[in-house]
Amino acid sequence: MLDTHARKYVQPTILSTAKLLLKVGLSANQVTWIAFIIGASSGVWIYLERPILAVCVLWFSGFLDAVDGTMARLTKPSPWGTVLDITFDRIVEISVIIGLAIAFPDSQLPLLLLSVSIIVSMTIFLTVGAVSEKQGMKSFYYQAGLAERTEGFILFSLMILFSEYLTLITLLFFVIELYTALQRLLEAKKILQHKEREM
Repeated sequence: MLDTHARKYVQPTILSTAKLLLKVGLSANQVTWIAFIIGASSGVWIYLERPILAVCVLWFSGFLDAVDGTMARLTKPSPWGTVLDITFDRIVEISVIIGLAIAFPDSQLPLLLLSVSIIVSMTIFLTVGAVSEKQGMKSFYYQAGLAERTEGFILFSLMILFSEYLTLITLLFFVIELYTALQRLLEAKKILQHKEREM
């Protein structure tokens, strides 16, 4: 939701950063790798009981993730870059979940349920992107929903910083992800039925 509706407020900063990184000679894919390495370290910092550092690297990687997409659009978007971007996003999320699961074993079941809900929601998201002829700013159709990446980062941050409420926040995240999956499934039905009628 925030990715779709609030992007315009932060886009000037993202754009200026993208132009600066291009000027110093970095490519979009190189920034994707940098964002991935930084973001994937968040799980390690959770395990080492450095929650503030874990949240900082998570958000910095998310910022660079937005920057690399803008860099690609300023140059030439590549399908390989899209594959890397989506894959690395999930690995960063997995890093956070694994870090929390190791650090807080009592919350492993809710974290497992959250993982399942993310898998279901992303499966719908990617499948609709593959079968739909629509395209947005990205190189595939981007389905909006209640839980987009920014909402996920907010909830992950709350899980990291307020670990005494980890189970409760994780279950809330789980419900939001399931709702998002249902949103996307219903939208997919409308898109594909409309497409069938046009054929």
